[in-house]
Amino acid sequence: MKKLIILLLFLVSCTEKSNHTETIDFTTVFEKSNGTETATYQETIQFYSDLADNYREISIREMGETDSGEPLHIVIYNPTQVHNDFRLLREKNRIMLINNGIHPGESDGIDATMMLYRDILQGKIKAPKHTVLVTIPIYNIGGSLNRNSGTRTNQNGPKEYGFRGNARNYDLNRDFIKCDTKNAKAFAEIFHKVQPDVFIDNHVSNGADYQYTLTHLFTQHNKLGGNLGAYLHLEMMPKLEQKLAQKKWDITPYVNVFNRTPESGFSQFLDSPRYSTGYTTLFNTLGMMVETHMLKPYKQRVEGTYELMKSMIEITEEDADKIAELRSAQQHKWKSGNDYPISWTIDTTQSTTLQFKGYEGQMIESDLTGAQRLKYDRSKSFTKPVKYQNFFVPKNKVTIPKAYVIPQGWHNVVELLKLNKVDLKPFEKDTTLTVESYKIDDYKTRTSPYEGHYPHYNTKVKTTKESLTFRKGDYLVKTDQKAIRYLIETLEPTAPDSFFNWNFFDTILQQKEGFSPYVWEDKAKQVLRENPTLQIEYNVKISYDEEFANNWFAQLDWLHKKSRHYEKAHLQYPVYRLN
Repeated sequence: MKKLIILLLFLVSCTEKSNHTETIDFTTVFEKSNGTETATYQETIQFYSDLADNYREISIREMGETDSGEPLHIVIYNPTQVHNDFRLLREKNRIMLINNGIHPGESDGIDATMMLYRDILQGKIKAPKHTVLVTIPIYNIGGSLNRNSGTRTNQNGPKEYGFRGNARNYDLNRDFIKCDTKNAKAFAEIFHKVQPDVFIDNHVSNGADYQYTLTHLFTQHNKLGGNLGAYLHLEMMPKLEQKLAQKKWDITPYVNVFNRTPESGFSQFLDSPRYSTGYTTLFNTLGMMVETHMLKPYKQRVEGTYELMKSMIEITEEDADKIAELRSAQQHKWKSGNDYPISWTIDTTQSTTLQFKGYEGQMIESDLTGAQRLKYDRSKSFTKPVKYQNFFVPKNKVTIPKAYVIPQGWHNVVELLKLNKVDLKPFEKDTTLTVESYKIDDYKTRTSPYEGHYPHYNTKVKTTKESLTFRKGDYLVKTDQKAIRYLIETLEPTAPDSFFNWNFFDTILQQKEGFSPYVWEDKAKQVLRENPTLQIEYNVKISYDEEFANNWFAQLDWLHKKSRHYEKAHLQYPVYRLN
């Protein structure tokens, strides 16, 4: 009898998720409002919780904190219905990660993904058999809770929506590499747990007017590189366009223009690692942003996003084996001793011609400001060939070292490396190594604040070799690991989104020890007497540099920097290369 009761309880628990679906209305807020409203954060989480309670293929879990105080969630659609161990799941399945509400005013993906999950579960669309779906229902929770109806000045609906800045007013789509926010740290945790093959980030575009509701912004294929980049450019992107065309949805690449018409041509947006797809590229994930057109009706935009995600699931199913093989092979593309491109520029020798569907526009005199303003005429549509520059070539390269060495005092950098599953080995004893050392030679700094920083750019370094003794507990970071691209893009100071350029090492830019001129002048004369070569160099500099010759302090400072008294830490980049 006891065994029978246990068996009955087990059967009840196995069927429990399918007993209550008839009593729950899974019609979304978007649908109830006839496509004019978007769900709140609370309504969105409740919707997925109800799905999880009623369908065994769905689970919802908290994954990390956000700046808002609310936890980040992921919702998993698992067609195997067996387990949610991603390590085991990825052996036979592809995994797609969908991110919604990074800019909560761009809410199209929030509503579209809710309907997508429901329709898969209810059999309204063909369910994937070998693709596990993971969605972040709303990534920027703080912005979602900050609802209003005015800040999206250029946007046609919904009636109310969230705000672009998060709870600390960060734009989260500039924070993936620097991780200033709890949101970004939680995303890194999710990303490395899930290790998606395909990543979709849902957005709404701004900048120009044209006929399309849908535009796509795939990660730049040359930057992704290798056969994986070629697949993205020559197969995945065309397949998406073809599938949507069959469903009567036009789509074009993201229209990367501002305050001018697209007719004169435009270039592909280059997504550096501060952006979501730039970050996911570092781990060989096939990434894209959906960019719906802000002036199209909200209902139309959400429906287009829905169809696009459906098509991407179909492609992932059809190309599952190929995607797995290409991603596995890509991991071995970059090795110690290879040249690695750290910055890019448009390849002017190649381009693509788009049959672009736009509206005529012209510059006219503004009756408000009196200046010239851009005015589109929607009664004058056209289809014209437009030059699209979607090929890039390396601008600067570095040779990949065998390893980096990071002194333990730079714990903020070490913590981010650990968050991104970088393998670090602390030295077990003091160790002397011959390393490549960088001295910061030049850099420029933004004069206006940008996402909590005054970032550097146009950074240049001087390289020397020297023998240094590292302390027990300092870190050896070999590049022969999955995170090789992440390491190069963050630790090479000349990379556009390096930790140096994001101000992680700004303390080295300030000289800590100086001199009192009345003391140093006497010592400086002694230095010159003891070093005739320096005396000649000093005399030559005075002879041709008039500004230097007329500035007594500059002369003393120059001599101080040439002496043994000048501190080694000033401008010394504290991450070293081992070859």
